[in-house]
Amino acid sequence: MELMGVVVVVLASVLVLCYSSVLEAQLQVGFYKSTCPQAESIIASEVRRALASNIGLAAGLVRMHFHDCFVRGCDGSVLIDSSSNNTAEKDSFINNPSLRGFEVIDNAKTRLEAACQGVVSCADILALAARDSVVMTGGVMYQVPAGRRDGRVSLVSEVLASLPGPTFDVDQLTRSFASKGLTQDEMVTLSGAHTIGRSHCAAFSSRLFDFNSTDGHDPSLDSAYASQLKQQCPQGSNDTSLVAFMDPRSPYTLDTAYYANLLQNRGLFASDQALATDSTTAGLVKQNAAAGGGIAWKRKFAAAMVKMGQIDVLTGSDGEIRSRCRVIN
Repeated sequence: MELMGVVVVVLASVLVLCYSSVLEAQLQVGFYKSTCPQAESIIASEVRRALASNIGLAAGLVRMHFHDCFVRGCDGSVLIDSSSNNTAEKDSFINNPSLRGFEVIDNAKTRLEAACQGVVSCADILALAARDSVVMTGGVMYQVPAGRRDGRVSLVSEVLASLPGPTFDVDQLTRSFASKGLTQDEMVTLSGAHTIGRSHCAAFSSRLFDFNSTDGHDPSLDSAYASQLKQQCPQGSNDTSLVAFMDPRSPYTLDTAYYANLLQNRGLFASDQALATDSTTAGLVKQNAAAGGGIAWKRKFAAAMVKMGQIDVLTGSDGEIRSRCRVIN
């Protein structure tokens, strides 16, 4: 009986330790309240300053957070520069030149290191900067649980297999998001981020010229819209700087126009348009398009961003707090 009692006490102690570790590992709203109380205001001010000169960076920062979380989790690995012996995520053909806003993260990090050296992670800066970008383009304010640590690995070889592609069908998209713990509803909600920002022509030009239709474009693409895009992205052009807005109606405002565009066959990517034509997601597209001012969708979007921001995070003693976001310590 004494032995049994000892075993029970030991097991109880182990359970308490495990429970404490879980609590310690959880992200928390207000994580920097005592260690760097000005952290969130510093980040917001840098985002505000950047967007004042280039509002398009808002979409860049949201996209960067998404690309960070879907590759290795939300660990800031997308921020790491390539070196002589390693090509990093940011230099994948998918991310370069489409990702932008790295200088915003750098500027925020410089100020944070001056105010609270070695405290605020680059992964948290990116998550908070994405939130601020959402708010500053018309989204609702939401709290971001923080406490992420920075990863030490960034591999170009992991990008293609980790990110959903612009030609994916709904089944492929659903599997991609499900592998990150996100539902199909959250997938459709997060896809609404395409209501802001732009895309390089190379990501969708095959929809304009490579089909055996009368005009050569994807028959699921509205003809007038296709003609407009062909003017912006001429066939055979080698100009890699050519871009088109994801949502020409309101390219700098986070709203539900993206879903209305899909119902009019004006989705830029094949993966966008597939959401409106596949029976498993078409109802969600219609529901979001009919959301009026979009406040219900904006709240759903905020909740989905919070959930996405917790994919495979490093916490506690894992990872590190980088001194510079572009380089591991």
